Amino acid sequence: MDLFYQIFCIPPLPCHTTDWLKRVKKERNSSNELFKKEHLQRVKDEPPLTFPKTLEEFEYTFNEQGQLRHTTTGEAFVFNAREDLHRWNQKRYEALGEIVTQYVYELLEKKCNMTKVILPVDVTEEEPRSFIYLSADAMSNPAKLLVLIQGDGVVRAGQWARRLIINQDLDSGTQIPFITRAKEEGYGVMVLNPNENHLEVERPAKPTPLPSPEASDEPAEKRERKDDRESKKKRDFYEKYRNPQKERETEQIPIRENGSPEEHLLYVWDHFVSNAAARNVFIVAHSYGGLSLVELMCQREAQVKDRVCAVAMTDSVHNIWHQDASKSIQEWLQQHCRNWVSSPEPLDTPVEPMLPDCPRLSAGTERHELTSWRSFNSIFQFFSKALQTGDEYEESSNTVTTRSSHRTKHEHNHDD
Repeated sequence: MDLFYQIFCIPPLPCHTTDWLKRVKKERNSSNELFKKEHLQRVKDEPPLTFPKTLEEFEYTFNEQGQLRHTTTGEAFVFNAREDLHRWNQKRYEALGEIVTQYVYELLEKKCNMTKVILPVDVTEEEPRSFIYLSADAMSNPAKLLVLIQGDGVVRAGQWARRLIINQDLDSGTQIPFITRAKEEGYGVMVLNPNENHLEVERPAKPTPLPSPEASDEPAEKRERKDDRESKKKRDFYEKYRNPQKERETEQIPIRENGSPEEHLLYVWDHFVSNAAARNVFIVAHSYGGLSLVELMCQREAQVKDRVCAVAMTDSVHNIWHQDASKSIQEWLQQHCRNWVSSPEPLDTPVEPMLPDCPRLSAGTERHELTSWRSFNSIFQFFSKALQTGDEYEESSNTVTTRSSHRTKHEHNHDD
């Protein structure tokens, strides 16, 4: 060793230096072991992933302002109910979200008098199913029909954003204000459910493969068996300490002709909207709902142009180039569509368009999930103006116009 240092001109480390390095290494290893032990102890003590099934059991309720509040403290919902247990907190939040979904369904039926309609219309007893909600006059209203389409994710019929319902209020997070206003103004209403695409069932356990009868004592096979044992030890250790409560494995059975948001909208259009009596259809489409709408136009362009009077998008994620929208579709969107986008600018301020399709306006908020609620009044004003413009165009295009026929038409529109 001394010869090595002499040849390469490297002086040997003094004894006190090597002792110091050994001590540092030992302390570092000791510190790492302590950290691992404390971390594993925290994870091992994770509470059961079982949660209440009702708002009452959760000790929460919606107050008169539509805000979710604790029944005892009156405080807003707290996500981090347990420190250092993010997975448990997330599962608790998701469990509450499922209860909120059912609560919104109840509001649609009891407060808004909407009727649940099962999809597909010819569903069998054995098939998974979805549903939409219709107002009593959705199919028979001769004048106006409003169709509501939310974005993708966990939100279901009647919701814009679960986060807003839980953390802010029902008005901002649900479609109920849109339904109420629409019915007051004489619209029939359809509430779509584009994210109810499959039935989730528990996956059957896979049978354990039997050991091969041809197993021998060859070194390669020994190594494989040893690797299998080691991997099983690691897997058991991981499940015991880092994932103590193994979640059930599930598989998804798609709902016929409703297996995606795009399929759902196409199905509802073909079976409901196209058969509705309304002369003028109006659509509000949030986020991914805008993409689904453009996809519908690509497949039913003539029908959409013939029936739809105006479209209000809110922070839509559609892309006319990626979706191969034709020039005629782009031109129609420019005339009949507005997209209220997240922006720091005041409400209704024009925003520079990214693509040559529908004009973009500020929703008066930078929060994506709030764009529908913040543009609520602007959307209905846009619809009223579009209907008025359409009626004036229809009147001017009549080949025979008399004072009597004009008065009759005006009175009929007033009744709408």
